[in-house]
Amino acid sequence: MFDGKRALVLGVANKRSIAWAIARQLADGGARIAFTFQGERIEKTVRDLAESVSSPLVTELDVRDDAAIERVFGEVAEAFDGKLDILVHSVAFAAAEDLEGRFTDTPRDRFWLALDISAYSLVATARAAEPLMDAAGGGSIVTMTYLGGERAVPHYNVMGVAKATLDSSVKYLAWDLGQKNIRVNAISAGPVRTLAARSIAGFPTMESIVEERAPLHRHVGADDVGAAAAYLLSDAARNVTGTTLYVDSGFHAMGM
Repeated sequence: MFDGKRALVLGVANKRSIAWAIARQLADGGARIAFTFQGERIEKTVRDLAESVSSPLVTELDVRDDAAIERVFGEVAEAFDGKLDILVHSVAFAAAEDLEGRFTDTPRDRFWLALDISAYSLVATARAAEPLMDAAGGGSIVTMTYLGGERAVPHYNVMGVAKATLDSSVKYLAWDLGQKNIRVNAISAGPVRTLAARSIAGFPTMESIVEERAPLHRHVGADDVGAAAAYLLSDAARNVTGTTLYVDSGFHAMGM
């Protein structure tokens, strides 16, 4: 269902990444996919995964650097004849020590670091994608959020505040970009066993509580998120924008 579509995926780190699960859905559907990576440590892994889906572009991106964002989208434009249909934003970061202690103790510099990388990066990359998607006649953007942006989740701390900012940004971007037929949505997944999740203190407890109390009483995997993203990114969701789709076995619906 993505035959002929051009996609840029931000945030693949390894084969267990949610971003990679989404990329595989896009590739299986016939999309051409460009990838970014952050830092030399994961470069080879990302390049190997990208090669497995015949990616035309793999490039480094620090989302805090506006010049780097401009360069990357210039490379994307060159690879895809000036057009882009899909942007997958799966980027987030908070210092490990800020996911262990009290939210109250988050220092100012690391507070803004979490918001810059986890939320403002969506705004910056959506702005850079806008002219390429406009040239393509429209597009779809999907980002990853979490219930910790709506409710206090112990140890999620400043990342929850960043996700709340991300959630609001989705709605404002949906309004701004809708006139150009560009849709912006978010997926709120339950605890997924990624390497990034290991940095959250008490993650196994979070996972067990969701499985115990969610209506479906089962674990959520990266492939579940990938399938939901495929829907939001496809033409089947052409009238869906400014929305958060929950993929958490129904846990968000429960009061206790």
